[in-house]
Amino acid sequence: MARAYIGLGSNLGDREAALRSALELLGDDVVAVSSFRETDPIGYLDQPRFLNAAAAVETALEPRAVLDRLLEVERELGRTRDGARFGPRTIDLDLLLYGDRVIDEPGLVVPHPRLADRRFVLEPLAELDPDLVVPGLGRVSDLLARLL
Repeated sequence: MARAYIGLGSNLGDREAALRSALELLGDDVVAVSSFRETDPIGYLDQPRFLNAAAAVETALEPRAVLDRLLEVERELGRTRDGARFGPRTIDLDLLLYGDRVIDEPGLVVPHPRLADRRFVLEPLAELDPDLVVPGLGRVSDLLARLL
């Protein structure tokens, strides 16, 4: 079993219900969930605020299979990818970390490539485990302190 961390976000419709539905669909693999927090959009600014969280999961799946499962959950919850990049979305699930693995292959980069630059990712990760180490970058709490 591996411990992986998933980023969750939503800024369309009932955001909290979307996050809770995603967690329910991820099932018993979810072992911890951060609090939900409202955040401003990044990049594409003309859109509603997001509700973000992070979840820790214990999984026997390999990283690619975890990503496939996240994409399946997004589809089940009505996510489409026909809008602007970083635009509004009903649900967004990102594989942030997978144990201490570093992966760089087509369609899958772990740790998530923008993790260290995003307060809305680091804060919930630090809430779950302030001593969590991002491979190649250091402790989540130290990465967050650099942004504050």
